[in-house]
Amino acid sequence: MLLVIGVALLAIAAVLLPLTIIGLRRWQRQRGLARLLPSALADREGQRVTLTGVAAPGPGGGPIESGLAGVECVWHGHEVLRHYRPLARDQVEGQVVERAFDSIADYGSDDLFGLVGEGRPADSERIYVDPDGTEPRDAELCLKRLVGRPQPGVAAAADDLLSRVRSPISGVFRGETIEFEYREWVIRQGARVRVTGLLRVVDGRVVLTAPDEGGLVIEHGVRERPSRVSPRRTEALALLTAFMVCLVVGAALTVAGLPLG
Repeated sequence: MLLVIGVALLAIAAVLLPLTIIGLRRWQRQRGLARLLPSALADREGQRVTLTGVAAPGPGGGPIESGLAGVECVWHGHEVLRHYRPLARDQVEGQVVERAFDSIADYGSDDLFGLVGEGRPADSERIYVDPDGTEPRDAELCLKRLVGRPQPGVAAAADDLLSRVRSPISGVFRGETIEFEYREWVIRQGARVRVTGLLRVVDGRVVLTAPDEGGLVIEHGVRERPSRVSPRRTEALALLTAFMVCLVVGAALTVAGLPLG
């Protein structure tokens, strides 16, 4: 009887073996995706995905410097607003004249920056994000400065930011200029970022880029989701446990039943 049960358990173990291997591979693949391992993500080239990780430097190996404030970061962008008072002829009679503004310069860096899986060392292998033409959501405002226009006979504040603006100054300069406003946003190294885009392999690097239809979405400072047990992990461990029990018990019963056979 022991021999029959032992052989049956070994037969079940033989059936469970390939299922266990498949389950472990699925779990390993999912862990690779969650940890943002380039080797795991390369298999999904051409797919649209949403990945969450920690911002890291790009291929250059170190952070870059923002254009206006000189802050170390992995991405930066800035805008220049011209505040002005509309001309009297453009106003309705009796209307209170209020200031208005126009954007006269807008810039966003297009350097690749890295994305590392959460909990992994900052110098780990990473995938990259191509932010060209993208305006990240909720990026950190690191600079906001107002610079008034020069007044006759009055010493004006030095506008040391104008020469650092990286996009051409353009626009229709309507009305009477009041002041210029400089604003700059950054994504710092170590910030939590969620990116939705298309996976491509470019020059041996796994890069998230903008799809042909719809742009790349970069969300800065997203909240951490509650941790949960992966179904793949549960499945793999259940299959592994069942396989080991059937194998060990089956082998033991088979050995014990042989002399009785």
